[in-house]
Amino acid sequence: MNEQGPHDTRSTARRLVDHLAHAAREATVAEVRIGLGYTAVRLADGRVGLAYTFRDQARGGCSVFDGIRPLTGRPASDLLALLLSADAIEAAVGLACGNALANRSEPTQLTGDILEHLDVRPRDDVAMVGNFGPLVGPLRNLARSLTIFERVDVPTESLRPQHEALTALPRCQVAIITATTIINHTVDALLDAARHCREVALVGASTPMVPEVFRGAEVTLLSGVVIAAPTEVLRTISEGGGTRQLSPHIRKVSIRVGNVAPASER
Repeated sequence: MNEQGPHDTRSTARRLVDHLAHAAREATVAEVRIGLGYTAVRLADGRVGLAYTFRDQARGGCSVFDGIRPLTGRPASDLLALLLSADAIEAAVGLACGNALANRSEPTQLTGDILEHLDVRPRDDVAMVGNFGPLVGPLRNLARSLTIFERVDVPTESLRPQHEALTALPRCQVAIITATTIINHTVDALLDAARHCREVALVGASTPMVPEVFRGAEVTLLSGVVIAAPTEVLRTISEGGGTRQLSPHIRKVSIRVGNVAPASER
């Protein structure tokens, strides 16, 4: 079990908004791009943040964003507050703004693939919320079992409906949870279900690299990205590109949030 400080009962989204509030008031939004794969926010100082676009949840017909307008020129705090919205497109804009404020290269970051830093053992049962295809094969080789939960209505040969994760996570030793769950506000229930896991990783380009927000929660590892080539990232998003097209222009990084329990505790 993770050994961390007192639990903060505010939602993950609220903790992130509160933590970044001061920085957001001092920053200005220069550009917003709501792409088919990802949403991006560029600040006036050039920093860029990403978040996944739930395009299947877009409302409003030809106008998928019905919130505040214009978005450019506003204090970043106006956009950051959208992370609390129940609308998935608005919340993505909010998280992208938060990631623009927070995700930068730091000397404490671990570089490279998440599996270089995640403690997975041969007797582990692993739950993956969100289908991270490149991790599937290696995890099946490393762990006793891997169950993948996705937004599907009925089980398939390789995927289980995401709602089943809430009952499966308490029986697992390792949880890998997509950071897109911050956008659709399912992350807190998932983290609560994973509270007895030895390792809990929040993963993906949407991940806010803010360990202070997750101390006292169940997360032990944050694995996200920093933007290496902002202009290319913005172009890729405008052209409907996804993770594969973005990969040459971003850098994968991880941050250890909590200590992994020794093997004797599992």
